[in-house]
Amino acid sequence: MSPIDKKQAILDTALTLFVSQGFYATSTASIAKTAGVATGTLFHHFASKDVLMNHLLISIKQEFASAIKSQMCSKGDLKLDAEHLWHVAIDWAIANPLKQEFFQQYSMSPAIATEVREQAMNGILSFMGELIIQGQKLGVLANFPLSLMLEGCHGQYLAATRYFLDHPDRWNDVTHKQASFSMFWNAMKT
Repeated sequence: MSPIDKKQAILDTALTLFVSQGFYATSTASIAKTAGVATGTLFHHFASKDVLMNHLLISIKQEFASAIKSQMCSKGDLKLDAEHLWHVAIDWAIANPLKQEFFQQYSMSPAIATEVREQAMNGILSFMGELIIQGQKLGVLANFPLSLMLEGCHGQYLAATRYFLDHPDRWNDVTHKQASFSMFWNAMKT
């Protein structure tokens, strides 16, 4: 196995074990053993379990953001653009249930350093802040502090994805799909 393959095996294994067992109940030795690598190899790539956790969050957030950005298109109507992104984001969650479960468990967890959460929200997902600022300038979205608006968006997303992960058939139901976006939008508008 190449060093890149070993690193990916560590990340994939950590993802599975953190979701199934929890961060604190998962040892680095169990990650290494399940990944089929030596413990020293794990520490070669990640200095600690905390560093591994932070790397995992950032890499999955980047994957999530890239998937959304690749689907971005401006229709010239902020609400329609936001609805499109909402649907793309939840489609990603449904298509990546293990990664979304990781977000559910850890994106607001004290196991993730505050700086890392802020990097994910303000750096990787910066396009969300740009959309909020645009909506505030247009007078369509509430003029609340941006960091609070971003956390609100995040909380709405986590609540909706939890619901749809628990009831995947309902994401295909137009009533549920529209209601989820309406709840999100109504929480942000003026």
